[in-house]
Amino acid sequence: MLGLDVGLTEDGPFWTEFLRSLVRRGLNGVLLVISDAHEGLREAICRVLGGSSWQRCRVHFMRNLLSQVPRSAQQMVAALVRTIFAQPDKAAAHAQLAEVVQRLRPRFPKAAELLCEAEEDVLAYMAFPREHSRQLHSTNPLERLMREIGRRSDVVGIFPDRASLIRLAGAILMEQQDEWIAAPRRYFSQESMSKLYRSNEVLQTTELLAIPQP
Repeated sequence: MLGLDVGLTEDGPFWTEFLRSLVRRGLNGVLLVISDAHEGLREAICRVLGGSSWQRCRVHFMRNLLSQVPRSAQQMVAALVRTIFAQPDKAAAHAQLAEVVQRLRPRFPKAAELLCEAEEDVLAYMAFPREHSRQLHSTNPLERLMREIGRRSDVVGIFPDRASLIRLAGAILMEQQDEWIAAPRRYFSQESMSKLYRSNEVLQTTELLAIPQP
């Protein structure tokens, strides 16, 4: 776990200050950030973590893409788009994406345009070793954690102040931290991280709140 904060809105200034607080505490050398396409968050990433690549969460992207096609065609479109991510390398994925865009454009121009615009963002993870693709293409581990925080905070209902909310959420994060550092549950094993470092010389991968440690 890297940090925790509470804000009234998820706007650019909030995320900028949060990321700057991580940098002040020593975060550096970030090469890849994985998040959804929240504009305030993207702006903060560019401003504070300049030089890092940005991976748009593939799960969130698929939801956005499928919202642009009729429900009756969503299963077909989803299967077609997944062929992009099944490619063996980034070059092949780009080629397949171009083909999928051409196939979608006649019937679903909005979906085709969205896919075309997001090309670099949804394939950024493929610049890293293929064996790590599952961990890098989405924010799923973080989403599960946030749902657990929401579940436990709903029991309380109304918190008397900001500090009490941070105490509860912080306790949940510490529980998760203990699980993540245990060998069987590590997001990246020590051996896996050593391969990443060899491939990229110095690599730190962050999902905003979580960073694997070798």
